Amino acid sequence: MIFINIRLSSFRFSFHKDIIDHRDIILASFFNNSELFWVMNIYSDSSHSAIKYLKDTEINIHNLLIMTGDFNIHDNLWNPLFNHHSSTSNDLIIIVNSFNLSLSVSTNQIPTRYPDNINDANSVIDLMFLQCGSTKLNQYSIHPDWQLTSNHVPLMITIPITEEYKYINIHKRTISKNSNEEDSFLKKVITSFSTLDMSNILEISQLENIVADFTNIVESAWMRNSKIVNIIKHFKSW
Repeated sequence: MIFINIRLSSFRFSFHKDIIDHRDIILASFFNNSELFWVMNIYSDSSHSAIKYLKDTEINIHNLLIMTGDFNIHDNLWNPLFNHHSSTSNDLIIIVNSFNLSLSVSTNQIPTRYPDNINDANSVIDLMFLQCGSTKLNQYSIHPDWQLTSNHVPLMITIPITEEYKYINIHKRTISKNSNEEDSFLKKVITSFSTLDMSNILEISQLENIVADFTNIVESAWMRNSKIVNIIKHFKSW
């Protein structure tokens, strides 16, 4: 699961099942300073199906910043208290290298999973792989105090953003669903579209002019019928 607060809408987050279509993998992209970046969230079950999928699937993406999740692999590569090495880890490292990522070390090296059965040992199976060579994105922290009822604890990392996004807008314009303003907006857009002269478009410039005119009409109708609202914690975009 990934939750993205609506206050971050200016980053234009998108999910990409067109690239990775697996029930236990979420691939999301966002823009920062007009450049496209990616994050990946993974749950790998006891059969390691997500890892097998990534190993067998050609995925051509660049600027993957973070690959994180519950990998369900016990290994001394990330848990010094565990004495064995898993062959599945080799597959995971191959995948990680293909994305130009490397295993990150947490600022506080503690277990990430605390089983309900007190006879079972605590373990490190929640991992974070970060973009190689990044000086601003190189460590994360583990927060057992945020665990609540889960037997896994949250991992946290801060992604730096460019200056132009430092002040995120907390207001937006909206039109209430099924309102008179919505009726007025739709009628204006439909009427204007039906009156556009598209009978003799011979050049690209003519088409561009028509699109620009229609865009101006839609924007004008939107500004006339919408109102400014505050974006709050539980705000919904629909």
